Amino acid sequence: MQDAYDAHGHDAYDLIVMGRLGVDLYPLRAGVPLDRVETFGRFLGGSAANVAVAAARLGGRTALVSRTGADPFGAYLRRELRDFGVDARWVTQVAEYATPLTFCEIFPPDDFPLHFYRRPKAPDLEIRPGEQDLDAIAAARIFWATGTGLCALPSRDATLEALTARRGGRHTVFDLDWRPAFWEGSGTDLPRRLYVEALRRATVAVGNVEECEIATGEREPHAAARALLGYGVELAVVKQGAEGVLAVHRDGTTAEVPPLPVAVLNGLGAGDAFGGALCHGLLAGWDLPRTIRWANAAGAIVASRLACSSAMPYAEEIERVLTGDLRTGESRAGALRAGGSQTGDSRTGGSRTGGSRTDGGC
Repeated sequence: MQDAYDAHGHDAYDLIVMGRLGVDLYPLRAGVPLDRVETFGRFLGGSAANVAVAAARLGGRTALVSRTGADPFGAYLRRELRDFGVDARWVTQVAEYATPLTFCEIFPPDDFPLHFYRRPKAPDLEIRPGEQDLDAIAAARIFWATGTGLCALPSRDATLEALTARRGGRHTVFDLDWRPAFWEGSGTDLPRRLYVEALRRATVAVGNVEECEIATGEREPHAAARALLGYGVELAVVKQGAEGVLAVHRDGTTAEVPPLPVAVLNGLGAGDAFGGALCHGLLAGWDLPRTIRWANAAGAIVASRLACSSAMPYAEEIERVLTGDLRTGESRAGALRAGGSQTGDSRTGGSRTGGSRTDGGC
């Protein structure tokens, strides 16, 4: 895949992702309210970071643009990124703010309340315009930015600066990534206006039904896809939870993929796995149906596992699922229990992965 170079003559990245990074603390027992949880697992998290990890697992040369606090959790995250094969050179410290923590409760198949600790401000919202390597961003085969980056200054301006630097680059993805808790007091007018600004600089839009409604005012998937295309993107991907995924290209090509039946353990990383696999298909030049089927399968695999980042599948795992082998693996799930019974015993006829953002971006 490495056949292009940046302005300095270096190999261009397959994928550069910009956005949220933090520590996920997940209960090691399912079906237990957070106030009663005694044991947690610690994982790298944040939707942008997870997409970068997912793509790296599939062989992509990936990098992350983000920030952490100047604290031990930040050191942990940078070490984890390197171990996952993600270039962390643009993940720097912000002394004023602590590295974010995210707690979740696990009630399969589809209830995963998230509790974000990002006050008074998260370091990843301190990415500033003028301090980015815009040459590398412009040269990357795919650049991926998220809606979270628009919720506050200075990251809002930095996100739009990076998207503008793409100048119609081959694949520029805007992940709608709607987190209402990050937009307190802003209503929907400001997010929609900013989303439209970002989408006009992008070639691919990705979001679930709720996120598409925030961006376009349309909730019906086909209408939302048409509205996203109307903003100028070439490809609109609408994740519909239990109804699967709809993808519509400007050239008229459409792919509708049903969800895969899996034993849901934790759906929080499904959409990020979907994103990494979507990037893989775009880089490989696959047709749209194959790309969306692959991404959908990646999401289903992660929904059957506990973690987000460390649960991201390898290519051979995705291929096995697509050939009918739905044994997606435990990935530490065997240690997780729900009132004495393995959570893997609860099944859903169509997991809410469909690439859907039950993932919450972790």
